[in-house]
Amino acid sequence: MWSQAELLRLLDVQPRAGGRYLAPAHGPTERNVVEAGQLLGSAVVAAAKQVPHQRVVSASMIFSRAAEHTAPISLEVEVLRGGRTFSSAQVRAHQHDALCSAGLVLLDAEAPDLIRSAAPGPDVDPPDRLRSHDLPGTVVAGRDIRVVDDAYTDEAARIGPPELFVWTRFQDKPEHQYLHAALLTQSTTHWTVAAALRPHAELSQSMAHHSISTGITMATITFHDVADVTQWLLYATRVTYAGRGHAQSEGRVYTEAGSLVASYAVHAMVRVFDRPQPARTVL
Repeated sequence: MWSQAELLRLLDVQPRAGGRYLAPAHGPTERNVVEAGQLLGSAVVAAAKQVPHQRVVSASMIFSRAAEHTAPISLEVEVLRGGRTFSSAQVRAHQHDALCSAGLVLLDAEAPDLIRSAAPGPDVDPPDRLRSHDLPGTVVAGRDIRVVDDAYTDEAARIGPPELFVWTRFQDKPEHQYLHAALLTQSTTHWTVAAALRPHAELSQSMAHHSISTGITMATITFHDVADVTQWLLYATRVTYAGRGHAQSEGRVYTEAGSLVASYAVHAMVRVFDRPQPARTVL
């Protein structure tokens, strides 16, 4: 069973010598592949710990090799430039001496508003009008997910536009703001593939990794305001392009009051398998 405590244990990478951090192994799972959002969230934490006097503004990562849940992941943080106002760092994630992902993180000393504006949030049902999402494989103890129109579904016949609106809320408040940011980041890569498949009656997200080949190849998140993951947050994801084996989405994270706290972009692979897949055994 996945839980909020387990997500925090994995995301809260621990320092080693020379700018290195260690993310522990989760253990055996049905699909032994670490989610891209978890790797990106770990990079946010590692950079925040390496440059503790500044906050993470943005993080971007390319996921070139799958990482396994059954082995720890080593993250190396190299501060490319430590400035008084902005700092930049490169974060590389290795497992079994192989590079799995690499990214860049921007950090900022913060400043008061000179100007302020934000894109308005979508007009969707609030979380108290929606049921808790209970699709197998997506449930995390301590995290409530509510999907507008129940649009995240295994039913291929339920078609709709290439977008998803998902409310999330965690039960327990993390100790540090960078852990709020990491938990927020972890969810950003959940929705792109499902949204891309929604317009196609013969396909659904339940086919991902089984009869169609999918995976997140790149993700970027920018943090605008402080977020509290124990309050309802709305992930508004829209796929802007799908084709040639790819899908690209743009997303925004809003509070229940309508404040924009983060923006994200996700690139995914969506294509047929290039080799026959073994038959699945259903117990």
